[in-house]
Amino acid sequence: MSQINYDELSFDDEDEMKYPRAHRQEFDDVVDRAISRRGFLGGALAFGSGAAVMGTGLLSGTSAQAQQASRFAFEQLAPQTDGTVHVPGGYEWDVLVRWGDPLFSDAPAFDASTGIPTAGSDRVFGENTDGMELFLVGDTELLVVNSEYVNGKINLPPDQEGQPASADDVTRLQNFQGVTVMEVAEGDDGWEVVVDSPYNRRIHHRTPMQIEGPAAGHDLLKTSADPSGTASLGTFNNCGSGRTPWGTYLTCEENFNGYFGTTADLSLDETTAAGFSRYGVSMEVDPGRYNYHGFDPRFDLSKEPNEPHRAGYIVEIDPADPASTPIKRTALGRFKHENAASVVAPDGRVVVYMGDDERGEYMYKWVSRDTYTPGGDTSTLLSEGQLFVAKFNDDMTGTWIALTPEDTGMSEAEIAVFTRIAATEVSATTMDRPEWIAVNPTAAEAYCCLTNNSRRGDKNEDGSIKTNAAGEPMVVNAPNPREINRYGQIVRWRPHNGDHAAATFEWDLYVMAGNPTVYSEGLYAGTANINAGNLFNSPDGMQFDSSGLVWIQTDGNDDNEGDFLGMGNNQMLAGDPVTGEIRRFMTGPNGSEVTGLTWSADKRTMFVGIQHPAAPFPDGEGALPRSSIVTVKRTDNALVG
Repeated sequence: MSQINYDELSFDDEDEMKYPRAHRQEFDDVVDRAISRRGFLGGALAFGSGAAVMGTGLLSGTSAQAQQASRFAFEQLAPQTDGTVHVPGGYEWDVLVRWGDPLFSDAPAFDASTGIPTAGSDRVFGENTDGMELFLVGDTELLVVNSEYVNGKINLPPDQEGQPASADDVTRLQNFQGVTVMEVAEGDDGWEVVVDSPYNRRIHHRTPMQIEGPAAGHDLLKTSADPSGTASLGTFNNCGSGRTPWGTYLTCEENFNGYFGTTADLSLDETTAAGFSRYGVSMEVDPGRYNYHGFDPRFDLSKEPNEPHRAGYIVEIDPADPASTPIKRTALGRFKHENAASVVAPDGRVVVYMGDDERGEYMYKWVSRDTYTPGGDTSTLLSEGQLFVAKFNDDMTGTWIALTPEDTGMSEAEIAVFTRIAATEVSATTMDRPEWIAVNPTAAEAYCCLTNNSRRGDKNEDGSIKTNAAGEPMVVNAPNPREINRYGQIVRWRPHNGDHAAATFEWDLYVMAGNPTVYSEGLYAGTANINAGNLFNSPDGMQFDSSGLVWIQTDGNDDNEGDFLGMGNNQMLAGDPVTGEIRRFMTGPNGSEVTGLTWSADKRTMFVGIQHPAAPFPDGEGALPRSSIVTVKRTDNALVG
């Protein structure tokens, strides 16, 4: 079998390769749903040409943009296609930290051609930065950053083609991933990492974790190393992030399935086999993307079939306490978590919004049983409560459906471990890869990036519609109205009576990305707030600033050709929820994803992530590409967030 180049294979395409979705016709169901959505298609087209929806956003005629002065403090940046970062006039950027930079003075030096050796690889900043948050502990600013995955071809010797050849190689890859906690400070020469700060910490694939919530202690989570099912090692594929009202960091385990494999044919019970299939855990003898299982028995399914059940959760970390043990919060469900957006409901209960980033998966919400009181007990707020999944209706309303034993036929522990299966049981709405969710601090509304879905509406050779991992045909639906969705959209909802804990909501599409220079009309042209000047595709990361502007980051096609002509490199844009206006603010180097955003305590500095840039960013000719955190400031040092 020819060697698969995993560095050039997306996680979605890897899942499709290992688990090609079933051919399923269900013709009557497809027809019924197509008929039921005809009314919406008319509304979607009107919305795309400027009709008002939910009273704000995209208004008819000249739009609200002509009626209200722009709140943006910058002129739109043109698209860029080169190998560096660009920001508008009046702003400046700098590199804060790169993969391999030291957190401690005893860390090995980074070699521009070979990177970092295994010894000391847990003493440096990790690779492929993603979600991040800044915490103020006294007067100390702590930046907490995810490192989502590794690029084996730049972490390992070239002749290994990205594959580990020893346990030592596996340890190096494990150390470069996870989470970095580091103190940062601004001096006369700009921002820098405070090396040897007592807060500095690397949390990686071998860091001890506590398992908590309804799945803790269940037979599905017990292994030979942990017969109690309450303690595991490592947090995996840490994508987006979040923060709790009480000052802890939430890191989100996304494509965890790719870390596990088998060295022998498997004989699994029906429940485990069905779960592996639903979550894309490979049951074939194959080295896979990382080949951990070839050198670390913990990842070998023929030896530890329950180990994957211990990944795919939200993990809570206390950045202020370097001695604390991270906690896997199983009550918040197990799926490919993108991020976790927390908000306190009017009655004091804590609400956490979450997306499952795979084609045709679902959006979720957690509502705590108990209320949050500043300085009070928070121990139950992410363990006692109710998990819900979203149902979007064609009439622009929606319902959060509780995932209960009565409605799913599953125990609370099984719901926590096989959340996707529970959501399918209650007929949740399949979505176009729900990524980051953000809650507006100035209005009772939330937004979710639906980044793309090249399979929605696509057909198999026999004419049947392609399905999601549950076998559900991915026909178009109200919030996901396009077949072969290359561009993505952002859905927005407003909870009933402004209460994020409410069971119902109203929704609209804040934007459908598109290309009106290629498609003069129709759904692929995008909504009215897309124009030749602000083209983008695949919205992914998203954060609100304190003024209520929404910042949108992209991880899409940057070849600048065909359907993507005029879009340039991946970028960060600012959006005004009131007027609907969207304006490009920043572009990343070619090959990169722009991901992760937070602000300094004084709101005068943005911290922005640059993931998997093409060589030689940022070090120059002949150097390995290095994912980095960059700072962005106004040249007059005014507020930026």
